[in-house]
Amino acid sequence: MRHAMFVVAAVAPLAACAAPDSPAGLTPPLPSATLSILAPDSLRSLRLGDGVHYHFAWSAEGPWAIHLVSADLGRCEVGLRVVPALEGDGVTRARRSVTEMTPSATARVLAGVNGDFFAPDGTPVGPELTPTTRRSSPRPAFAWGPGRFPRIGPGAAVDMSQAGLHVVGGFPELLDGGRMTGDLGVAERPAFAAVRHPRTAIGLDSEQDRLWLAVVDGRQAPRSVGMSLPELVDLFLSLGADEALNLDGGGSSAMTLRGRLVSQPSDADGERRVGNSLWLVRDETACQRGR
Repeated sequence: MRHAMFVVAAVAPLAACAAPDSPAGLTPPLPSATLSILAPDSLRSLRLGDGVHYHFAWSAEGPWAIHLVSADLGRCEVGLRVVPALEGDGVTRARRSVTEMTPSATARVLAGVNGDFFAPDGTPVGPELTPTTRRSSPRPAFAWGPGRFPRIGPGAAVDMSQAGLHVVGGFPELLDGGRMTGDLGVAERPAFAAVRHPRTAIGLDSEQDRLWLAVVDGRQAPRSVGMSLPELVDLFLSLGADEALNLDGGGSSAMTLRGRLVSQPSDADGERRVGNSLWLVRDETACQRGR
């Protein structure tokens, strides 16, 4: 359990320095199915806002250090933003750490993770749509727009002309309709899919209107070794997700809460600079705009 202590120490100041939201609410426990497969030795939770909660679990089973954020998407003030890494001209692609890509101050930042795989200049491999960027690709994508529940599927099926839509790519699609998508590349790309690595992924529970962000620290034995893609699928199924997408992982994996890094990236020099990021925000004005 001592390997999990520094994460607890990182989360504690967040709870101490931030004023609680009103009205106060209890943080719901992780699903029993998740607790069953993880058998955690240590659990910590933090309420980030109404309907948004962070959970940290450390388990000797992996060993795994797992960071989870759940968000009730039935709440009109809860929103999602994709933020590209761009130079000062707002056009040229760049690479920045997740903590450097905080969304605009019009919304309160709750949590953020790294996004899609990217080229050396920061250009994402898959589709991307933000207020300032547009990139089409048939690769799998996560898409969210005002007034609609998010979806995960082929980027080619996304209507890139929809106002207010945010899209981020990933690979592979992990769950589709509650079923694992093929063998996730285990046979064709075993070093990527079957071997345990740091992972970042997003899942949707369409029945509960709930979103899950997950970062699994890795390459840090004996603290945390990461997960294979099939293990990641098992995690999302236990959380109740029926759709899920793998985002960039390895040294790119990072999670921030309220602008502070809480995961432990595997690169020796810390956070890797990446091409884009995905954020959960609280925007009260969205309720007046119809979300």
